[in-house]
Amino acid sequence: MDENETLAARFEAHRPHLRAVAYRMLGSLSEADDAVQESWLHLGRAGAGGVDNLAGWLTTIVARVCLDTLRSRKARREEPLLAPASGAPDRRETGTDPEQEVRMADAVGLALLVVLEALGPAERIAFVLHDLFALSFEEIAPIVGRSPDAARQLASRARRRVQGAARVPEADLACHREVVAAFLAALRSGDPDALVAVLDPDLVVHADAPPGPPREIRGARTWAKGAVAFSAHARSMRLALVNGAAGVVLAPSGRLARALSFTFANGKIAGIDVIADPARLAAIEVALLD
Repeated sequence: MDENETLAARFEAHRPHLRAVAYRMLGSLSEADDAVQESWLHLGRAGAGGVDNLAGWLTTIVARVCLDTLRSRKARREEPLLAPASGAPDRRETGTDPEQEVRMADAVGLALLVVLEALGPAERIAFVLHDLFALSFEEIAPIVGRSPDAARQLASRARRRVQGAARVPEADLACHREVVAAFLAALRSGDPDALVAVLDPDLVVHADAPPGPPREIRGARTWAKGAVAFSAHARSMRLALVNGAAGVVLAPSGRLARALSFTFANGKIAGIDVIADPARLAAIEVALLD
């Protein structure tokens, strides 16, 4: 076995770990695989000579690639894909397997992915590396370009957001959670009468609809008639804390697509704010409750 084959074999031994790190940082299987391939290119250029801890070295490279990807994604408000690395050892099939993506999201945990998606790039990197993969803040600091103390603060801030915090009294939250659970059950069943039963008759629904203008719908029965058409999507909705209050999120494969924020009156839902605009979604705090 020549030197290149030996290097490729050593890299392949670390691929599962690197993929796990990259997926938790990026929440996208295809982007995670591209980040891992980018680390192979770095290794091919640098070689393994003088590297005592190859796993740690590769993890650092993958983390830096992921940080650049997250920053680019945030700046452009899109999700660019890195070019595949030609010549690198690559076990991927062409394209992304949706079933594999779902299995990966299930293995990581949908709740965690949803919240990670809302973190800033440096927060996400610091939290994933420290809390999920036990890197020290001294190791994380140069990756995020901060001091160890600042990296610790990034991870701590991210941890608080992951854990979530209710901003309404506990008794009210318990009541609201019960109402929202009934709302979800009714929406999933496609039964407009069951849905109307948990809504205030004078319900007001605000929905942003990018790229179009926001819409407003008034009246529980009026909204319920149209809402039941989305019962299939409701099966992917989850009960959550949205900005510290009981709400609902739609997050297929852990990617936050919609958030429903509620106001309550007399034990029923009196207002619904349907949030779909990427800028608004990025600004909310989310923690799943189930």
